[in-house]
Amino acid sequence: MAFNPPDLLITGGDVVTMNPHREVLVGGTVAVAGDRIAAVGGTRELRERWPGTPELDATDCVVTPGMINAHQHLTGDPLTRACIPDDIGSDEAIHQWAVPIHAAHGPDDEELSALLSSVENLRNGVTTIIEAGTVAHPDRVAAGMRRAGVRGTIGAWGWDVQGAPHAAPAQEVLDRLRAVIESHPAGGLVEGRVTLVGHGLASDELLAGAADLARATGAGMTMHMSPGRGDPVHYLDKHGRRPLEHLAALGVLGGHLLLAHAVWLDDAEMSALLASGTAVAYCPWAYLRLGQGVTRAGRHAEMVRRGGRVALGCDAANAGDAADILRAAALAAGLAKDSSLDTAALGAPEAFEMATIGGAEAVGMSARIGSIEEGKLADLVVHDATGPQWTPRGDVAHQLVWSTDGRSVRDVFVGGHHVIQRGRCTTVDERALRKEAAKRSADLLKRAGIAVRNPWPHLRSH
Repeated sequence: MAFNPPDLLITGGDVVTMNPHREVLVGGTVAVAGDRIAAVGGTRELRERWPGTPELDATDCVVTPGMINAHQHLTGDPLTRACIPDDIGSDEAIHQWAVPIHAAHGPDDEELSALLSSVENLRNGVTTIIEAGTVAHPDRVAAGMRRAGVRGTIGAWGWDVQGAPHAAPAQEVLDRLRAVIESHPAGGLVEGRVTLVGHGLASDELLAGAADLARATGAGMTMHMSPGRGDPVHYLDKHGRRPLEHLAALGVLGGHLLLAHAVWLDDAEMSALLASGTAVAYCPWAYLRLGQGVTRAGRHAEMVRRGGRVALGCDAANAGDAADILRAAALAAGLAKDSSLDTAALGAPEAFEMATIGGAEAVGMSARIGSIEEGKLADLVVHDATGPQWTPRGDVAHQLVWSTDGRSVRDVFVGGHHVIQRGRCTTVDERALRKEAAKRSADLLKRAGIAVRNPWPHLRSH
């Protein structure tokens, strides 16, 4: 691939390439030309090759690929963060809180919510977001993502089971999904994806049709399944077989599909998942927050060990809470070690792979993102490694996963655009965003008829 002279050299940092050899270039430089990585090499070498090119000094920093958040709710929760109690079950959280909040959402709320979540993700080093499938106004959500400057995918929610509020015929749902894919084509900053809520809300006709649409368009597909016990019980009662066995029989499983969660799987489902090449978005903080049994049933480390395609996700602002993939990576590794009583079950290198190149492969984008290699998109993160959590410097994978989190992120580039500079968003007035989000949050909760419960007395001082 031929490049114009680079626009920028990111110099002097330890470059964690995540290339096939997992090379770390100590004191290296990344050359950025337009939206692409033009070269990765020694600082002296690239300075001599392109003298006079503007530089970003990354001395005493670690430079990594942008991270992938493979399952993030961009609407509903971001404007009601820390409002849903953490002592209720997932069914109550969904039906008594999330459903009324989503029902009260208007287009302006959805765009602002997506903007807020996108800025949070970027500040924590996430450059690609796979939206989770709860968007009523996809064009407005995509506008919020583009305004922030984050890469991602978008769908439109839809379901067709009788008795569910706002259900529509399967073909109407599929037409809506196709329209999103056509409006947001592949190659753009925000791409359309076949996105179903999943669980037990889709008929066999809709599930099979969605899989056919994903294969025909190449857009990929994502949906929720089996974060807790509910989906296996539902599918056994309705179909006489567990969810992934039923999806396999319908021809829904395959390399086009990214399943969110997949916590409660039995041996047959695990075999079907792995044999089909179906990918999984693993959101460990959500299962702990909602008490869904990941320590009892989760088999994600086994998926990785057996060659499965596993990415990390942060879920929702009232479930996974923080949109910080490094926190998710540490938890994924820790849960794997502790639940198996095996410290070799999943290490920091594997966990960071899930956050970067492995996550990119799971979401179908590894040809473009996930590693720092010539020709790939310039989605890059500069981590400030001068803090005590980085001192003294040891193994970089251990420090990325175990020692730090998104608070070390200093600079972020998406397609060569400098969207986070010295810890601040360059695309959005964050002070105005905070003010608007606080106002919209109060209005949204009022329209939804929800009174937030504060367990501690809140006293106004004068």
